This record gives sequence, C-alpha cells and structure tokens, in this order.
Amino acid sequence: MVTLALDQIGARYGRRTILTDASTPDISGGSLTALVGANAAGKSTLFRRIAGQLRGSGAMRLSGATADDLRYMPQDTGMSAALTVYESIILALKQGAGGWRLSASELSAVDDALQRFGVAHLAEQQLPELSGGQRQAVSIAQTLVTRPKVVLMDEPTSALDLYRQYEVLDALNRYARDTGAVVVLALHDLNQVMRVCTTVMALAHGRIIATGPTLEVLTPQMINQLYGIDSRVERCSRGCPMMIVDGPAQQNAA
Repeated sequence: MVTLALDQIGARYGRRTILTDASTPDISGGSLTALVGANAAGKSTLFRRIAGQLRGSGAMRLSGATADDLRYMPQDTGMSAALTVYESIILALKQGAGGWRLSASELSAVDDALQRFGVAHLAEQQLPELSGGQRQAVSIAQTLVTRPKVVLMDEPTSALDLYRQYEVLDALNRYARDTGAVVVLALHDLNQVMRVCTTVMALAHGRIIATGPTLEVLTPQMINQLYGIDSRVERCSRGCPMMIVDGPAQQNAA
C-alpha cells in the first residue's frame, strides 16, 4: 500500500511565506484525493514543494514508494516542441533512459496511455496543433505513462469540457484503483470532487486546515471558510452528493 504524509511543510518566495506547517495524516493510495482552496491559497506551491521543485522546511513521508516514483503535472505544461502526440508519450516514457528503441511492454504502455485518456486518435498530430483541452489530456497521458505511484496534478481538467471532465476524472479514478497509487488533484469544481474523490485536503492561507473523507471535510461551514459562500450539500436523484450555492456569505456581501 502506497501512502503519503506531509510533516510541517513550509515554503517561501523571497521574504514572503506561502506555506506554513502544512501537515496531513497518511493519505492512502487506491483512490483520488482532492486539494481544494481559493485562488492564491498555496495549492501550486504545495505541489512544487512536494515534488522537490522548491526548498523549505518540513518533510514528505512516503511508504511503498520513493521520490523517484512521483510525477507532477503543473497547470501550464507548455507544448511547443515539434513532436507528434505519439512521440511525446514515448519521450515521457523514455526520459532519462536514452534511446528511442521500445520493448513490447513499453509499446503497450504507450498505447494504454493513449487509449486510457482518449487521445489515441491524436497520435499523429503535432503538439502545437492541439487545442487547450487536447493538450491537457495529452499531458495527463505523458504524466502517467510510466505508471508512477505518487501523482500530483494541478487543475488537470481546467481546459476540458464537461463531458471530457467526467471521462478524464473517471479514468484517473480507475488508474488509482488499478495501481494503488496516491493521486492528488487540485480541483475547483467541488461537485466533481464530491463525485470522484474519497479524501479532501483543504488549504487556506498556506495551511492545511483539514484532511479527511470528502463529505466530512466539505461541510457548508468549511466551504464558507474556504470560499466565503453559503451553500448546502444535497443528494441528486441517483444519490450522489452535490453542492448547491446559495450566494456570498453575509459577512462578504457588498
């Protein structure tokens, strides 16, 4: 079983403190975990700190995996290289390995990534020709082609239409279940969070203020604290939880 825990993680940009003592209990693999919080709460900084792109205080604890098993997909993936989608997936698989010769198992991994995230039909297209949503789906395939055990994705569905959001999130959920990986997604759509994520980390002002089962964390009180809106959680006709927004909280209303 892969688990991830944070122990008093801190980060600064110059003299400005972004994260302070961000800590969590063990987060188990096998399902999706959401990182939620308002803009500028520190979500991207937290991901960069966990991924080792920023230095700071505290530590990340992994069980069942090492730092080499971690992959991070930022918001801006930048795809200007003159490569086809298929070549870009191969490059992601072979990065650091040298050479382009692929074994049968590696070819299977590339084909699986293309199929799993619905981009097989784009295999021969050049990266600069892709739409924003297509680039995002390809980035996800690039991130997961090596089957990492710890995955951090910063707003992986922000450029996708509603149908593709459902497809991609369900595919990520299957990936976590099939591999036992810890998969943490920064998401803004709380209804999608309630639909597919079993665990939520709530971040506010550079601190993780709650980590736990989704519906235990995403209470109306917590949503008010994070976003300054009044809301309620109800069940749809199929029994799925969903957030209904009532409007700005009284104290924030103009």
